[in-house]
Amino acid sequence: MSGSLIVIGVLAAIVIILLIKTAVVVPQRSEFIIERLGKYSKTLSAGFHILVPFLDKVAYKRSLKEEVMDIPSQDCITTDNVSVSVDGVLYLQVIDSKLSAYGIDNYYLAASQLAQTSLRSVIGRIELDRTFEERESLNQQVVTAIDEAAQNWGVKVLRYEIKDITPPQSVMDAMEKQMKAEREKRASIATSEGDRQSRINRAEGLKKEAIEVSEGEKQKRINEAEGQAKEIELVAEATADGIRKIALSLDHAGGETAANLRIAEKYIAEFGNLAKENNTMIIPANMGDISSMVATVMSVLGQAKQATSPQSS
Repeated sequence: MSGSLIVIGVLAAIVIILLIKTAVVVPQRSEFIIERLGKYSKTLSAGFHILVPFLDKVAYKRSLKEEVMDIPSQDCITTDNVSVSVDGVLYLQVIDSKLSAYGIDNYYLAASQLAQTSLRSVIGRIELDRTFEERESLNQQVVTAIDEAAQNWGVKVLRYEIKDITPPQSVMDAMEKQMKAEREKRASIATSEGDRQSRINRAEGLKKEAIEVSEGEKQKRINEAEGQAKEIELVAEATADGIRKIALSLDHAGGETAANLRIAEKYIAEFGNLAKENNTMIIPANMGDISSMVATVMSVLGQAKQATSPQSS
């Protein structure tokens, strides 16, 4: 009885062990490659599966998730013979588990090596300056080269990104000097442009100032001319009015006598002033004949009277 229980226990243990060994749980977004007696049998998707004991085994496990591979740094020679150190990151995904298992021995190593050789090839066709400007183009060329070969591996290359491009220290020093010279050039150009604009502004200001001054001078002269014309007009009108009044005064009783007396006074007074201001004098021969002088002036006044009479009438 006890022997039977032992046998049953052993058999139960064997069954449990076989179940453990043959039961397979495939995680989500994963696939297992099953071989039977060393030959491909089937591909297990996510879920619980029972294998045939002693015949089936899990040969390969593949994840269908997007995978990231770090591509080691390597030295590349540009077309202008400059050595640069370049590293990157490769993103790929298994789309056919069977091909990834039997199409190539190690698709990780193959993708990494192909990424390096492809990168050396594309960088060798461009100059150093363009390597910094055309990263997107370089990345796309590497992806195209790897993806074409990876079709037989059951792997899809999604993208490649260059992380760092490091030129030699001597080249970096030269680039730094070039950048410094370019900045100084831009600063010099900006300064010269500012000075040029300043000169233009000052010239325009002086031009406007000269125009305003000339306009002011012109207006001043116009105003002075108008003032002088007005002055002449007023003086002429006053003189004419005075002559008319003198002519009218001569018509009154005693007018001529008063005029004679006034003229004689003016004559004597002006002659006296002349004697005060000059050391040398030219004395008329008939200086004492004041009456003839007055008569001459009175004849002129008489003519003015006759000229103004028709106007007053």
